[in-house]
Amino acid sequence: MEKSCTLLIHFDKGTPAIANEIKEALEGNDVPAKIDAMKKAVMLLLNGETLPQLFITIVRYVLPSEDHTVQKLLLLYLEIIEKTDLKGRILPEMILICQNLRNNLQHPNEYIRGVTLRFLCRLNEAEIIEPLIPSVLQNLEHGHPFIRRNAILAVMSIYKLPQGEQLLVDAPEMIEKVLSTEQDPSAKRNAFLMLFNCAHDRAINYLLTHVDRVSEWGELLQMVVLELIRKVCRTNRGEKGKYIKIIISLLNAPSTAVIYECAGTLVSLSSAPTAIRAAANTYCQLLLSQSDNNVKLIVLDRLNELKSSHSDIMVDLIMDVLRALSSPNLDIQRKTLDIVLELVTPRNINEVVLLLKKEVMKTQTGELEKNGEYRQMLIQAIHSCAIKFPEVASTVVHLMMDFLGDSTVASAIDVIVFVREIIETNPKLRMSIITRLLDTFYQIRAARVCSCALWIIGEYCLSPSEVESGIATIKQCLGELPFYSVSEEAEAIDASKKTPQSNSITVSSRRPAILADGTYATQSAASETAFSPPTIVQGSLTSGNLRSLLLTGDFFLSAVVACTLTKLVLRLEEVQPSKVEVNKATTQALLIFVSLLQLGQSPVLPHPIDNDSYDRIVLCIRLFCNTGDEIRKIWLQSCRQSFVKMLSEKQLQETEELKAKALVSHAQPDDLIDFYHLKSRKGMSQLELEDEVQDDLKRATGEFVKDADDANKLNRILQLTGFSDPVYAEAYVTVHHYDIVLDITVVNRTRETLQNLCLELATMGDLKLMEHPQNYTVAPESSKQIKVNIKVSSTETGVIFGNIVYETSNVLERTVVVLNDIHIDIMDYISPAVCMDTAFRTMWAEFEWENKVAVNTVIKNEKEFLDHIIKSTNMKCLTAPSALDGECGFLAANLYAKSVFGEDALVNVSIEKQADGKLSGYIRIRSKTQGIALSLRDKIALKQKGGS
Repeated sequence: MEKSCTLLIHFDKGTPAIANEIKEALEGNDVPAKIDAMKKAVMLLLNGETLPQLFITIVRYVLPSEDHTVQKLLLLYLEIIEKTDLKGRILPEMILICQNLRNNLQHPNEYIRGVTLRFLCRLNEAEIIEPLIPSVLQNLEHGHPFIRRNAILAVMSIYKLPQGEQLLVDAPEMIEKVLSTEQDPSAKRNAFLMLFNCAHDRAINYLLTHVDRVSEWGELLQMVVLELIRKVCRTNRGEKGKYIKIIISLLNAPSTAVIYECAGTLVSLSSAPTAIRAAANTYCQLLLSQSDNNVKLIVLDRLNELKSSHSDIMVDLIMDVLRALSSPNLDIQRKTLDIVLELVTPRNINEVVLLLKKEVMKTQTGELEKNGEYRQMLIQAIHSCAIKFPEVASTVVHLMMDFLGDSTVASAIDVIVFVREIIETNPKLRMSIITRLLDTFYQIRAARVCSCALWIIGEYCLSPSEVESGIATIKQCLGELPFYSVSEEAEAIDASKKTPQSNSITVSSRRPAILADGTYATQSAASETAFSPPTIVQGSLTSGNLRSLLLTGDFFLSAVVACTLTKLVLRLEEVQPSKVEVNKATTQALLIFVSLLQLGQSPVLPHPIDNDSYDRIVLCIRLFCNTGDEIRKIWLQSCRQSFVKMLSEKQLQETEELKAKALVSHAQPDDLIDFYHLKSRKGMSQLELEDEVQDDLKRATGEFVKDADDANKLNRILQLTGFSDPVYAEAYVTVHHYDIVLDITVVNRTRETLQNLCLELATMGDLKLMEHPQNYTVAPESSKQIKVNIKVSSTETGVIFGNIVYETSNVLERTVVVLNDIHIDIMDYISPAVCMDTAFRTMWAEFEWENKVAVNTVIKNEKEFLDHIIKSTNMKCLTAPSALDGECGFLAANLYAKSVFGEDALVNVSIEKQADGKLSGYIRIRSKTQGIALSLRDKIALKQKGGS
């Protein structure tokens, strides 16, 4: 069994040192060899070896050594070795070390005295300590502070022993006298800590006596004072008024650690607006003054907690929080923006947007490495502000449109989506947005941004001038037609393939050709044995972005171009009285459609046009031949109506999420009603009065009522042994982020005393036990509560197993009771989360771990199966409810969740109802790490059949 020690040492078990070699080295006079031998002895003892033959050698040859390193290793050795026999009695040879320890406590060298006093803090054997007490007490008055501070700790450790109060009856009085005269900050802190742990009332009395001087004390002592205040106020909340004054006075301390602890203590003890505002101001000061990014992230977490419970106070500090954007770290910038976006109000929206605009302008300088990602975050933040407060959209939309041609595609996509939403929700801005979009359209370089911009042009160009400008802009960006040229030799070869073979080398043919303006002409071609292949016409230098994107083979974009031109021509027929202009526009559009189809079927591109894009362009050509009222209504109205419906559903979903967050549990009917106005206010400060009001409000709204009540706890109790076993055990499992706490109840169901009862546990997976098993004695028919802490390092499914071992007075052998396994479920680690569709697609493309589960269920309804998967996996469905409505036999939905370790879990459900009524399809899981993907796959495979 491993032995506890205050020193952690790596040891290679493959090369153990031989005890005889260690003994020879210890007996020599070579100090370096003696040090090396002592290190080997300590490592062997820590790894389970006993080495009893070394004790006498160490007493003879190591105890007299004056070398400091040897003495330190000696104390480590004495800390590790067994000092008692099996019956708990002190071994006789331990008497030999008592005299040496007494000599060390009276040694002229301060270091030897200090480390020996520190060693006494780790001794639990009263028989060894008792003869040393007079020497320990003498060191309380030593001239060197290093010795005094360690002597105080030794007194505290001795007093906390089971027999400590008999060994040192007047220890608190002595330490209190030392505290009143001590000048060394560390020794004073240790003395106050001793009173805090061993004589609580004396510590409180000393604090209240010197309350005016607390701000002058050292940092270490102030930290202990804050810990004392937290402990006192938790046990007696009625006295917190006088202690909060001390905390507020410490907010001006020079130490940042003290200031941070003060703010946290203030928030935990008081909900008064004055106290919360003081804590929030302190956090903001730390956020700006500290250069360490980890400190900034921790402070932002504290501010985020304040935002959740005291948003009305945090609103006033929003500009102070925004100053954290000056940090170049993306995580800090992202967390800052997340906090600020929930604190935006009509009162501060203009200031917030103005600062965000300045930050966007800064990203154009290119000084920072990750300007693109930061700019994308800022654009999303401005988008969110403009949707919440439409009145600020006019001040930002034109600035945002400058980034449509951004080299960072994600930023450009965010901008165009923002523009699409603003142009619908702010009709007054439509004309200016359309004009600006047509002017900057040539700058766009991403196909997805072009597609969205073309949709906006097709839907929101309403006046004759706007429609004509839209058609002209698209035509200019497409460049000259056709998109490729065919040489005369290639045409002749093509014709020769269609004629019978002859002996002549050259074959002439005549065929009609379509010229650039759309007219027909007859041309002759002669083919020879050598010919040139078709070549792409790149167009002039003024040709725009659409041509270059289409020539890469993006046929979806070509279909979007065709649909946009169709909408513009149909709208031109409605708003333009001149038939000549309409016919001209129709002719130009048809020529472009035919050129797109020719390009798609030509050999100049690596792959031909896909069927969907081909059919859509052909549909646009047919529309000009038959444009009935119903078709015109579908193209010019229905598409925009669908977009409006999507926006309204998005806003409704956000509103429902905010309402769900705002819901709090109500107070119980039999709760005490405390009338604030009937209370006696005599002697209460303004802060205490505010605190009373806030507590009453919390009780009235049920904020003090926690969800994890006793009824919910019953659902998490796991039975570990059978009812017929002599020892019954059950565990209550609490999963809190990185920790799992097992609260195990062990019941002795026999009429005998169970001795040396030990709960032995082991783990599988990324779980780690934090404590070594201890032995307990359990009386007949009584119980024992045992708590076990386990650290979790990933979301992989883990298993905890083990047994209970005990002895009885009648049976010499140990009895073993095997426990049921405890399976730690992945559902305890993940929680539903929300992300944008673009972010979901980006993560889906980046994540490398994918697991696919074939659908195998008895559930017949697609929606019912999706609901079952959502409930079983504890994930959030990102697909809008309107997209899941209807009975079409198909269903596709995206699910998203986030783990407590910051991992993203993506799930795509694609199912189809077959002819026999059964569901088929696949559930795909993607994540950045393998553990969460495997765990989710196993969970879905287990739960998908339904019913459990």
